[in-house]
Amino acid sequence: MRPVIVPPLLQRRATDEYAPPPWSARDRVALDRLTFSSGAEALDRRATAATLRAIDAAHGGGFYAIPEDATRDLEVAVSVFAGDAPVVDVQTHFVDPGRWHGPAAHALGVFLQRADPDRWSGGVDPALIDGAAWAAMVFGASETSVALLTSTPGTSADNVLTNTQINATRDVVDRYAGTGRLLTHTIVHPNLGLAELDAMGEWAAQLRPSGWKCYTLWGPPTKASPAGGWFLDDDEVGFPFLERVRALGPRVVATHKGIGGGTPASSPRDVGPAAAAFPDLTFVVYHSGYDFDTPVDDESCGVDRLVHSVAGAGIGPGGNVYAELGTTWFSMLRRPLVAAHVLGKLLCSLGPERIVWGTDCAWYGSPQPLIDAFRAFTIPPALQERYGYPALTQATKERILSLNAQVLYDVTARAPVDRAWVANGSAELARTIARTER
Repeated sequence: MRPVIVPPLLQRRATDEYAPPPWSARDRVALDRLTFSSGAEALDRRATAATLRAIDAAHGGGFYAIPEDATRDLEVAVSVFAGDAPVVDVQTHFVDPGRWHGPAAHALGVFLQRADPDRWSGGVDPALIDGAAWAAMVFGASETSVALLTSTPGTSADNVLTNTQINATRDVVDRYAGTGRLLTHTIVHPNLGLAELDAMGEWAAQLRPSGWKCYTLWGPPTKASPAGGWFLDDDEVGFPFLERVRALGPRVVATHKGIGGGTPASSPRDVGPAAAAFPDLTFVVYHSGYDFDTPVDDESCGVDRLVHSVAGAGIGPGGNVYAELGTTWFSMLRRPLVAAHVLGKLLCSLGPERIVWGTDCAWYGSPQPLIDAFRAFTIPPALQERYGYPALTQATKERILSLNAQVLYDVTARAPVDRAWVANGSAELARTIARTER
């Protein structure tokens, strides 16, 4: 029998980009080991420890190193999940409730309702995933020290959060939580034409982004992508965009790859060629190009396309390509064998210095359970020996959770914010978003 309360790490949630898979037989084995009497109990770190132990047992053990007493003793649980480095989350989201209309909001609402029908049975309430909720979950309910705010694809006329609003959010966070706590993307759709590329100069000066975020899977057909979207390595759209990034800076291209509902242009096959052609740019592959759409076994799993693309272009560890773990880690943590293969492959192909932490929250609530699960995860020695994967050491995990993003975005992470700022800061954020670019 399934528990009355399903803990966050076993809930079937999704983003605006993919539908959740059903619970597997092993998920149900894990669920049957758990019993929580309330939602608050399921959010306790002892519950996180119990959930991860249940997942580990359902998959034969050896993936999550958590002692049994961590499920009962909060002090033990806290020590198990403790880390040495402040967490830097390079993928967070929220929506402006006043823009909850049009195709972008509709797509996001459909996926959220499919992902969590009990919560959204009466329709999605955007106030529960707005700026105030985001601040409370990312900064107030987790140890995140620095976050990067990004947005979904869409023009300023129909997106659920605009570039101007992202910039305004940084200003509010700077006032309440200290300068440098929030990094930002500016969303660019270079396949919309020359006007979009021309606007990048003004955006660079006024919005001061930490990177340019693009969605190659979004938009009308092009010569290189008749099915819609575009590619980073095509002469029509991709190369002119990258040349503009090179000229303007910052020279960081964050590209959504993978989890594209079968859209060909979501493939990361263009990452390697583009990175080789522009060695002075840095490419951050959001979701690590993870493929939910092609049936795979435990060994042939979702990042193979990215691995092959960078290897084919002669880019190895320490190169100009980073892999980001938002949604990818959330989807894998309950399938630890797949997680071990994915992380092992990324470590081998890109190196421990080229993987960065992201969560896609606030879609998933507080990111703290995801942080805790990652800190507890290991690649079993048998897999290391058989496939040549390196150990996922504590030092490597802390590097992924913190230092790599600090180097990538040239920031210094500090201790987690004083959570007292969240109430006042999030209230001003809500007012700011309400009057910005409606």
